[in-house]
Amino acid sequence: MGVFSELQERGVIYQVSSPELERALDDEKLSIYVGFDPTADSLTVGNLLQIVTMRRLQLYGHRPVFVAGGATGMIGDPSGRSSERNLLSEDVISYNLACVSSQLSRYLDFESSDSSALLVNNSTWFKDMGLLEFLRDVGKSFSVSTMLQRDSVRSRLGDQQSLSFTEFSYMLLQAYDFYQLSLPPYEVRVQFGGSDQWGNIVAGVDYVRRVSGKTVFGATTPLVTKSDGTKFGKSAGNAVWLDPKKTTPYELYQFFIRSEDEMVGTYLRYFTLLSLEEIRELEEELKTHPERRSAHGALAFEVTAFVHGREEAIKAQRASTLLYQGRLDEAPKDILMLALTEAPKIEIAKETLAIDPVDLLSKTPLVSSKSEAARTVRQGGFYVNDRKRSEGEAVTDADLIHDELIVLRRGKKDYCLVRVI
Repeated sequence: MGVFSELQERGVIYQVSSPELERALDDEKLSIYVGFDPTADSLTVGNLLQIVTMRRLQLYGHRPVFVAGGATGMIGDPSGRSSERNLLSEDVISYNLACVSSQLSRYLDFESSDSSALLVNNSTWFKDMGLLEFLRDVGKSFSVSTMLQRDSVRSRLGDQQSLSFTEFSYMLLQAYDFYQLSLPPYEVRVQFGGSDQWGNIVAGVDYVRRVSGKTVFGATTPLVTKSDGTKFGKSAGNAVWLDPKKTTPYELYQFFIRSEDEMVGTYLRYFTLLSLEEIRELEEELKTHPERRSAHGALAFEVTAFVHGREEAIKAQRASTLLYQGRLDEAPKDILMLALTEAPKIEIAKETLAIDPVDLLSKTPLVSSKSEAARTVRQGGFYVNDRKRSEGEAVTDADLIHDELIVLRRGKKDYCLVRVI
């Protein structure tokens, strides 16, 4: 199977500028680029499909070229936006670029010979270009009527939203990026991007052909969504970052292991390097033994390993299964703390130990009153380190894990971590 067929079977190909792209990808070794604007100091899971696709293409011998929008990032791409972005300063953009560059170096091979990835900043060709030169050499090749038909422009104007000339010009800048990248030493032949980038990509393909006569290609990946069609990549309304300081490996693991059953197969195809045969086996097991959640676990592990490394993925996996397997007192402290990341936490003084279970439970957010705590204990719904604790059975220093921790549980899944100081 050629790379184009694999991408198609994975559902990664959404639009192509020419059917000739299949032959070119399967028969040649090409330089292929994807761009990003450094609007934040970290990439998010929203960038993950492009990154994994570039890695997959690299494994087939193609050369990934990442174009950092050091220049275009100061303007902001209107594609997929209902309002104008806040403009960033040069210092902020430079800092963001450095952070994102460091991230990309972990996901792709930047050191091999023929297919080593490359990172290019488009300020290289824009920083010395004046307005008159840009209008004369680039602007004259674009029809305003054609630009107005692009989805990114039409959707904003159709919704009666303002669209500044700055944003309107973004299409020209991205098209010029493609032209510069088509020249030596880059010699890029293909641009990939999200489906919201289609208008900009096609504009670049047309511009390169018009100016140089070269045949280049564009392709888009589908918009990644949840089963209800809403945007993928948010957790409780917050972005899921690839930077471990902003979203920990455990949180990333949890984000993917909670994927909806209907979407797990799609996400395995999009975001992992597992073979299609392995994915089909996981999908079959999901149908026959859904309670095992093997596909969810594989998805979470593979993505976490790709983003943060295998060691962090193993830790996240162990922490994720710990609360369901029991034996909390045997768990390493870091794994235990990871497993209880989202649990409420309280502190009590060590001299208060030998405390009645009702009194201890009433100090936690697991109940709203002492009477509720008493009822929970009386009905057998209170657990200390995953062992049921009855009325009058005090919690003592013998219950300490790692000399300072006690894990409380109410019912089946409501936990609280007690730190004894």
